[in-house]
Amino acid sequence: MHTIYKIFFLIAIFFTARNTAYTQVTQDSLPRATQNKDSIPSVKDSVSSVSSTKDTVPSSVNVELENIFNAKAPKQYTISHITVTGTTFDPNLIISISGLTVGGKVILPGSDDFANAITNLWKQNLVSDVEIYLTDLKGSDLSIEIHVTDRPVLSNFKFKGISKTESDDLSKKLDIKKGRVTRVTEGFKVSAITTIKKFFIDKGFRNVEVTISESKDTKATNAVNLLFIVDKNGKVRINNIFFAGNHKVPDLKLKKQMKGTKEKSRLTLFPGTAYNVYDSSKTNYLPFNQYIRENGFLFPSKTKEVLDPYVRFKFLSSSKFNEKKYVEDKNKILDYYNSLGYRDATIVADTTYNDHGDLDVAIKLTEGPRYYFGNITWKGNTKYPDSILNLILGIKKGDVYNAETLNKKLGVTPSPEGGDISSLYQDDGYLFFHVTPVETAVYNDTIDHEIRIVEGPQATIGKIGISGNDKTKEYVIRRELRTIPGEKFSREKIIRTQRELSQLGYFDAEKISPGIVPHPENGTVDITWNVVEKSSDQLELSAGFGGGIGLTGTLGVTFNNFSIYNIFNKKAWDPLPVGDGQKLSLRGQSNGRQFRSYNFSFTEPWLGGKKRNPFSIGYYDTKYANAYDPYTGYYNRDYADSSYIKNTGISVSLGKQLRWPDDFFSLVYQLNYQRYKLKNYNIFPGLLNGVSNNISFKITLARSSAGPNPIFPTSGSNFILSTELTPPYSLFRKGEELSKTDQYKWVEYHKERFTAQWYVPIGQGRGENKDKQFILYAAAKYGFLGRYNSAAPLSPFGRFQLGDAGLSNNYGLLGYDIIAHRGYPVYDNSNPKVNPDLSQARDFFTIFNKYTLEMRYPFSTSASSTIYGLAFFEAANGWFSFKDYNPFKLRRSVGLGMRFYLPMFGLLGFDYGIGLDRINPGTGLKGAAKFTFMLGQEPE
Repeated sequence: MHTIYKIFFLIAIFFTARNTAYTQVTQDSLPRATQNKDSIPSVKDSVSSVSSTKDTVPSSVNVELENIFNAKAPKQYTISHITVTGTTFDPNLIISISGLTVGGKVILPGSDDFANAITNLWKQNLVSDVEIYLTDLKGSDLSIEIHVTDRPVLSNFKFKGISKTESDDLSKKLDIKKGRVTRVTEGFKVSAITTIKKFFIDKGFRNVEVTISESKDTKATNAVNLLFIVDKNGKVRINNIFFAGNHKVPDLKLKKQMKGTKEKSRLTLFPGTAYNVYDSSKTNYLPFNQYIRENGFLFPSKTKEVLDPYVRFKFLSSSKFNEKKYVEDKNKILDYYNSLGYRDATIVADTTYNDHGDLDVAIKLTEGPRYYFGNITWKGNTKYPDSILNLILGIKKGDVYNAETLNKKLGVTPSPEGGDISSLYQDDGYLFFHVTPVETAVYNDTIDHEIRIVEGPQATIGKIGISGNDKTKEYVIRRELRTIPGEKFSREKIIRTQRELSQLGYFDAEKISPGIVPHPENGTVDITWNVVEKSSDQLELSAGFGGGIGLTGTLGVTFNNFSIYNIFNKKAWDPLPVGDGQKLSLRGQSNGRQFRSYNFSFTEPWLGGKKRNPFSIGYYDTKYANAYDPYTGYYNRDYADSSYIKNTGISVSLGKQLRWPDDFFSLVYQLNYQRYKLKNYNIFPGLLNGVSNNISFKITLARSSAGPNPIFPTSGSNFILSTELTPPYSLFRKGEELSKTDQYKWVEYHKERFTAQWYVPIGQGRGENKDKQFILYAAAKYGFLGRYNSAAPLSPFGRFQLGDAGLSNNYGLLGYDIIAHRGYPVYDNSNPKVNPDLSQARDFFTIFNKYTLEMRYPFSTSASSTIYGLAFFEAANGWFSFKDYNPFKLRRSVGLGMRFYLPMFGLLGFDYGIGLDRINPGTGLKGAAKFTFMLGQEPE
């Protein structure tokens, strides 16, 4: 026993004297001293541990092992064998991390090799105990054993003090899951606490406290359960934001720049006391006597300042304090100062401090002098003279200095809208163009600039590649490209090509990108258009069975990238022939005995394959019957056959893209034939039975530059002007007496429509939401239905129906343009006071005006789903003649809505509108509100 103790004691003293890890040396049969967890053992620990196991000490020891530490001089040994025990890790991995190798040399006593091996293993944070044994010695060949105790594995974890939703979110952020092997180390615990705290601090819980309770899992070996105990201690909100040193810019202007740091709402008669730590003489409000003395009631900003301590509404903004957003907002304040010419403005100090449990923020500024632009000179420009560049730059001597405006006008800061110096050059092939503004002199408050230009050579387009089109054939993409090999490089054509490809609807608009590879050595540039296919086909399916109605249902399919050329090619059916960019739509709908409809349409966007000449053909057949039996309360087949209206039609159209005034214009010619058959169906006075025929020719001039995403346009505009003409039959039958039925046998009218739509981006998203921004949508629509002969009656067909969600109904069979008006039901003008001439078609107008304003915000614009919300204002009305026409008498409405676009099912929309002109005494707001639903397409 004395010999064994001596071996342990000597090696313990050896490594402890070096202030390093401890190594045990013994034979296979010697007892093992246990290290203290997460600490380096002392000599005392090792001796006591051996003493506690003295009953297991063998009767003999290897004398050669004992002599290793009795030797008077160090001796070199060769490691002949390494054994790893006690761990679930790969033994080879443990040996590799330790740094010890078979065949390696060690000098004992005196070597640090074993101590370094233990240190290397400890650094991995995977073990809680490491022991090294000398197990055998033959000559100079030494066998060793590395005994490792793994750190415990996380068996289960829970959260206490938070909701299930917060627990799920935190589990993702911590990246720990039940069943995954996770070693519980001190570093892991610290990291988990930091992550949890950051999560709640970002939500406004700045005083959150997190502790961890650890317990052994009795059902598993070397495993523990963790309980994360979270005490959020309530949200900390911003009570006041103070500024000091801002003499030129008022506090309200600076607060407005802080988009992510807002004061909390307030409504009180006792605002309490709040102080500015940087300027105790400055308060956050305007004294009332000063307000009166300075006639502050004439200025909204001063009125707001005097009311601020008592009334403050921040319903649409959060007042929680977010450190990251606060840092961004401080930069925004300086950017705002720079935009006003104060380029030396700095934040010299800022702090946050608690006041009555909430947080106050104080920012101290120095504004510096205001600067102005001085002389601007150009250097290096040979393509364009100074006069042209100055005109495009739009900055004159004496203008307030603004570095952001200068960089934007030069194109140093790229702008998708163009209109800058860089765009001017790059649109003319100067791909290698470079511009640098240099301050040449600063005197008093004026800054002179020299704009240094490196034009470089004009680049021509070399190779054009296409990547990512798995279904769409390459020629369908190439015919849309504006980047043509051999032509000069143009930034504008790059942007236009992106729009054209996104308008096809076959690709994810956000992932269409040009891979531009310039070759300065030969002045060319290769472009590879990268696209990502998305599903654009749509399916409509519904079914049901009703008492008396019978089987009801809808089956509709739309193939937006069809290939009619391969329809007889069996190999192309996978599951359908696709890739040629054609559109095929089939739809059938039945409502039992009451209604049925069949529709077919086909479109070839490039008739002939050489020019963008869209060709379309469509056919439909629809029947609506009065099948309801008022005596039985059921739908009756006999009624359906004795009273109905049937509409059958066919249309053929051919379009052409124009080159003048620009190639956003197109011209479409359309020939239509419709046949109306009425049997005991009373819609118009005097028209109960008979057949009416409508042959019309329609010509449409359109300009469409909205995009780039056709589902959610973010810029551009659409203009549509159309006229639809029937033959003027009445001009050839003067004096001829015809019955009313005969008068409607050949329908005649002329109808004009005009639509204008604009999409204007408002603001710019930041951070993770940089691609999300508000879009202002504005639209104006007009329609007029006229006649050739004042003696002939106005056509009952082709009129305008206003109101409701714009979904078609049985009156839609008459070729009516159905104009939606949210917040109103379908206009009912059967009241003689509203419509004195009841001989005209009830509810259906010959003139209409409609105006729309929407503020849209996208929640998702991915290829799998486009979701956006909107707030709208609408005003519309309809009239029966110019005699009644009053463009200022409109029915107004406001409301909110949501749009969901799923590629498989198309558009789904909900609106809640309030008809402002329906609010009458006794009705109230509830009686003036209306919920509307839309499916398939956005109504007019």
